[in-house]
Amino acid sequence: MIPSRRKDLGGFEVGRVLPWTQRRMVGPFIFFDHMGPVNFPPQVPRKTDVRPHPHIGLSTITYLYDGEIVHRDSVGFHQTIRPGEVNWMTAGRGISHSERFDSIRETGGSLNGIQAWIALPEAAEEAAPAFVHFDAHQLPSHVDKGLSVKVIAGSAYGMTSPVTTHSPLFYVHLEMDAGRTTDVCGGYSERAIYVAKGSVRIDGEQYETGQMAVLSPGSMPAITAIEPSIVMLLGGEAVGPRHIWWNFVSSSQERIEQAKADWKAGRIQLPVGDDQEFIPLPEDPPPTPQPL
Repeated sequence: MIPSRRKDLGGFEVGRVLPWTQRRMVGPFIFFDHMGPVNFPPQVPRKTDVRPHPHIGLSTITYLYDGEIVHRDSVGFHQTIRPGEVNWMTAGRGISHSERFDSIRETGGSLNGIQAWIALPEAAEEAAPAFVHFDAHQLPSHVDKGLSVKVIAGSAYGMTSPVTTHSPLFYVHLEMDAGRTTDVCGGYSERAIYVAKGSVRIDGEQYETGQMAVLSPGSMPAITAIEPSIVMLLGGEAVGPRHIWWNFVSSSQERIEQAKADWKAGRIQLPVGDDQEFIPLPEDPPPTPQPL
């Protein structure tokens, strides 16, 4: 069991699950943060926004249950994400982006969702940066007797998401009524179950909101909702060990050092339409990874 640890980002808290001291990755998932839930008052201060910052060697996937976030990146994409939709950004050899609360700045509003980082396989670490967005209706889903299943990425439960991945993985959103039971999906060597809301029983053990259960290879336990619950299933095939420093992920420490130098020297372009400020490169010792 991996517990989430609360991290204050200056305007709201996240529950950090991955990386953890005893389990850095699940498949290619190297970072997993539960944003909120939080209710922002009217006149959301700009200090709450996540200013432009860089990434290399990973894909970010943002998925919301509630609220809105406005994304801008150095490739030129400007996209508001809303509940049930997917923003999938591939950093590859280098990208910068910002995540702001422009759409709820005046009136305030709630925020609740997950951001995950997916480590790219070595062959794709230097791929061209890219961004794709999918509306909620574009993701395959199934509803049956107190169970809702949506496949965000990869293949699971006989459904395949339109999101293109760089390595075998799966990412699924379950909503379960109290007392409902379902089997966890198989077919992947590394899998985990995260309780985003409510509480569930897995293989006789109870898991609460903010806890992740990492499954043994080949195990097929049932998930039973003790109360109305939101559960995320994730995993895939391992891509090998990775270095992580701030917002950079790579199989090579030398590549991390190059990315640090590139950001400090201004060689990574700032987001189109949001280039008037940025987060400077932190000084050593290495900072903790930041979401968004």
